[in-house]
Order: sequence, then structure tokens, then C-alpha cells
Amino acid sequence: IAYYRLPGLMASLGLLFYGALTLAICKLWPITLSLGGIGGIIVSMGIAVDANVLIFERMKEEFRAGRTLGASIEAGFHRAWSAIWDSNVTTFIACIILYWLGSSAMHNAAVTGFAVTLFIGAVVSMFTAITVTRTLLRMLVGTSIASQSGLFSVTGGKK
Repeated sequence: IAYYRLPGLMASLGLLFYGALTLAICKLWPITLSLGGIGGIIVSMGIAVDANVLIFERMKEEFRAGRTLGASIEAGFHRAWSAIWDSNVTTFIACIILYWLGSSAMHNAAVTGFAVTLFIGAVVSMFTAITVTRTLLRMLVGTSIASQSGLFSVTGGKK
């Protein structure tokens, strides 16, 4: 929040939604949160934060290139999507391998729990970063809040 200002606040709200949705999914499916499972949630929260950082840095680049705030938001999400998708596909592949190893070869519930919660967390983080944070930022464009100097760090203090 201190670095990205208003977008950081919107990302934090998205992360709260991420946490609530992830825990709701873990409650709906009978997932036991062992230390491995809790570790998977923590790692996937880092993935969610990383997605927001990628998006906000792309937004900054677009704004500095002369785009409006609304166009910078849309272009930032569009440009960051490929990196977010690539990193999450890699995570999904790792989760599948860990789940397979944990359930068949090693018979280790902690590894399986880590794989399951990491997979769920990565899916939910993609949803919250791309959908929730984007919707919150879109709602602000054109309002008096967004036009105030300094609330969007992507603007560098410009209106």
C-alpha cells in the first residue's frame, strides 16, 4: 500500500478476497490443513502478490508512455497476463508432479496437501488478480478519487 498507494489498497482488498475464497474452498472440500497445506497457501499468496506487482509495473510503463490512466490499467493487465499465465502453468505442472509423488510413490500426506492447496491457491490468485483487482481499479477510473494527485503511484504525481 505504501509503494503502490491506491492500486496497492485495491490489491490488498483483492488479497483479502483471495484468502476468504481459498479458505472457503478448503472448508467446502474436506482438505485438512496440515503444515504442508498451510505452506501451500502461504506460497500461493506470494504468487497472488507477484501477479499484482507485475500488473502494476506494466501499468506504470504504459502511463509513462503517455496513455491515460484507464488505458494504462487495461494495457497493464493485458501485458502482464502472459507472465502470470506462464508462471501459474509452471506451478500447476509442479503441483501435479508433487501430488503424484505424494500419493503414489512416497505416500506422504504433507506433500499431497501442499500440492493440493498450492494448486487451489494458484487458481484463486489468478482469479483475484485478473478479475477482482481489475474490477476494483476500473471502478475508480474517472472518479474524483483517481484524479487526486499522488493516489495512483503509477501516475508519478500527475493528473
